[in-house]
Amino acid sequence: MKPKHNVGEFVFCKTENLEQINLSQIIMTFKEEESITLITEKEIADKLNLEYSFVASWITLTVHSSLEAVGLTAAFSNALSKNGISCNVVAAYYHDHIFVDKKDTEKAMDVLNEFSK
Repeated sequence: MKPKHNVGEFVFCKTENLEQINLSQIIMTFKEEESITLITEKEIADKLNLEYSFVASWITLTVHSSLEAVGLTAAFSNALSKNGISCNVVAAYYHDHIFVDKKDTEKAMDVLNEFSK
């Protein structure tokens, strides 16, 4: 899996529209029934006065994973869960991306590196 820690602080926010937002500064958008979810750097969210309640670290599994793969997300999320680490997972085209509480970064990297063996 070769986990890679992307340095920085990242947050999940919501907005009703994207007109005032420079999408090049946004990591992910997802349109839900209630609003549009954004993942961005904490600094960007602060500048845009966007609310958030969770400051996360972003870990990318650098192995190319198939969107049709069965069990990978369950396996690594289970390994993290057994170590008391909550994770939010985004499956993108090439990689899986895991967001964990900032305080759990080092432990999550250790768990994922061990799991990779």
